[in-house]
Amino acid sequence: MKKFMCVLLVTAIAFTIYFPAANKTARAEASRKAEILYEANTGQVIFSQNADQKLPMASVTKVMSLLLWAEDIEAGKLSLDDRIKASSYASSAEGSVIWLSPNEELTAAELLEAVIVSSANDACIALAEHSAGSEAQFVKRMNVRAAELDMTGTRYTNCVGYDDSGHYTTARDVAVATAELMKHEVFRGWMLTWLDYLRGGETQLVNTNKLVRTYNGMLGGKTGTTENAGCCFTACAERGELRLVAVALGCEDDDERFSTVKGLLDYGFDSFEKFTPETDYSKLVPIKVTRGVSDKIEPIIKKQGADCIIRKGRSSDVKYEYTFVEQCEAPVKRGQFLGEYLVTLDGAEVFRSEIVAKEDVARMNFWRCLKMVFKELVSM
Repeated sequence: MKKFMCVLLVTAIAFTIYFPAANKTARAEASRKAEILYEANTGQVIFSQNADQKLPMASVTKVMSLLLWAEDIEAGKLSLDDRIKASSYASSAEGSVIWLSPNEELTAAELLEAVIVSSANDACIALAEHSAGSEAQFVKRMNVRAAELDMTGTRYTNCVGYDDSGHYTTARDVAVATAELMKHEVFRGWMLTWLDYLRGGETQLVNTNKLVRTYNGMLGGKTGTTENAGCCFTACAERGELRLVAVALGCEDDDERFSTVKGLLDYGFDSFEKFTPETDYSKLVPIKVTRGVSDKIEPIIKKQGADCIIRKGRSSDVKYEYTFVEQCEAPVKRGQFLGEYLVTLDGAEVFRSEIVAKEDVARMNFWRCLKMVFKELVSM
């Protein structure tokens, strides 16, 4: 009997010690941190860590919801003066809410401010139902727009950010969506609002983005917190010629997400600058064309004058590479790929563009040959 009791005691101790540790490990795996620093004007990634790992996103989801509403407003499909009546479903939303009552009516402007400033889930669902007929239909629009932005690591199953195994994103995709949202200034005032009120002062709205009050150049951002996602944050700030987006997913707490994003933004603004690559036209020599009405074609850089981001004070160390085919066979179409133009710094790529054909070159045939010979004879 004593031996049996000892076995039970050892088992109980092992259970107590092991399983909390196992659960903690599982939570750590589920909320593994991902970060990215992205320059919005050029699309250049300055820093990343686990940027393509698919993770839950919490209310960072609302970046896509807001992007769709910004585009709807600019297209005339949604007015800030629209009166929107809350459904029972919207009123039943959990988490961060403004306590909408069934059939309570607010303007689109009031609901949008509630979503942007205090991340209100009930306001978000009410807007989704108004603009698409149902949340499910609105989510379909969210996924279509994500595909258009080439957000290949993202899938939405709801418009607010509730935990769901099929609802996920990547830090890279969040950066792309945030940069796209920041192109629209319709929400800028609300994104920079720290404190406001609805319902004649009865409902207080406090911005969940703490950097609004302290960070120089802040344009806006979106926080999110759930059990599975951890603490998430995406923010965009602009100084001079740089517009930076910093994203942190899966942080342990509030302090970590804000310090991570602030650190990324500081790093970007302190260490990098915009740079416009030069073009050495002497390197773009005509390329031989066989069986064409012309025996050569002029190559051009497809993205001439495009900017990139490099470390401050390093412009003189930039290297250029021009690589293109020795010859091509007609017909050649305008814009046809002929080679690549590569800009590097310390061996790392900072800019790349295709080298393409400047114009068409038709293939030579009997009638074209006859026409050319006749033209030469007439000109003699």
